[in-house]
Amino acid sequence: MTLLTGCWRGEATLPSVTELRTQFEAARSEQWRFSAGDSFEWDSRLLTRLLPIARYCETEQIELDLSALPPAVARLLGLALAVAPAASAAPPRRTLVDRYRAFWRNLFSGTHASVAFVGECTLAFGRFLRGGANTRGIDILWFIQQCGPQALPIVALISVLVGMILAYLGSVQLRQFGAEVYVADLVTIGMVREMAALMTAVIMAGRTGAAYAAQLGAMQANEEIDAITTLGISPIEYLVLPRMLALILVMPLLYLFSVALGLGGGALVAAGLDVNLLQFINSAREAVDLTDIGTGLFKSLAFAVVIAAAGCHAGLLSGRSSSAVGQATTRAVVHAIVYLVVVDAGLNILYNELGI
Repeated sequence: MTLLTGCWRGEATLPSVTELRTQFEAARSEQWRFSAGDSFEWDSRLLTRLLPIARYCETEQIELDLSALPPAVARLLGLALAVAPAASAAPPRRTLVDRYRAFWRNLFSGTHASVAFVGECTLAFGRFLRGGANTRGIDILWFIQQCGPQALPIVALISVLVGMILAYLGSVQLRQFGAEVYVADLVTIGMVREMAALMTAVIMAGRTGAAYAAQLGAMQANEEIDAITTLGISPIEYLVLPRMLALILVMPLLYLFSVALGLGGGALVAAGLDVNLLQFINSAREAVDLTDIGTGLFKSLAFAVVIAAAGCHAGLLSGRSSSAVGQATTRAVVHAIVYLVVVDAGLNILYNELGI
């Protein structure tokens, strides 16, 4: 018999289950009995010691007597024993065939979800153009302010550095032929047709795409999206469309801003090659035309759609925990960058085939 005395509640230090079992096993008795002393005080912490012992007694066919304890202890222990212990079996080993099937199953389900999301966004945009969407103008302005003016410092810094890098790389080869003046052509064509749109998109993928995924993921974890759906409001129209429209409106402006800053960075390097500012401007004007600028603007629009779609889709598919929100944010950035490279390559091939 074990006599329970003192305080078995709150922050009191309780004997471990191993210590209690050792006392009974040393007595070599077929009946384990607990008894309460006069100063015995208890709460639910007592059950954390009695439950493992009760499980052990069931396994070893040992009689457990709790009749000398308060009746509430036996009732609570009976409720706890009524629930079967969780199985701790090891997960089954997956064969190579199982993994192959799981890969294609996940690929199919992910493709289906992505196509469905694109279709819902297209239908929501059509309703927006007809004036029937639950999209608020104030939300669009708010997201424009988030992904526009607040992104100018980082876009400016990267654009200047990219322009300088292009100029330095070009000058190494052009200096061999005494053609340093053509650095302006190289920087202008590189920034207008490729680097301004792509680098701005990469920045926005890591900045705005991740923010979209985190915002919608947090709303998913707090069941706010479920509440919006219950009210009969489409989450695509109310949450996704404002973010997507804001980025579509802002990206072309950021592209032009990036081009201007990139040319400025190239001009700084060209000045060290004895190419004055007037020569640089004249060469830049002759190197590109409106078609080149149009190709860059179209790229920026396509990149904006890709970034917004990747971020919002990852956020809507997020789980309901903090770790799931972090995974959704990571997934949004990775997917956005991969999609950017694929779309950029496809557009370059298309421009080449069209001769523009």
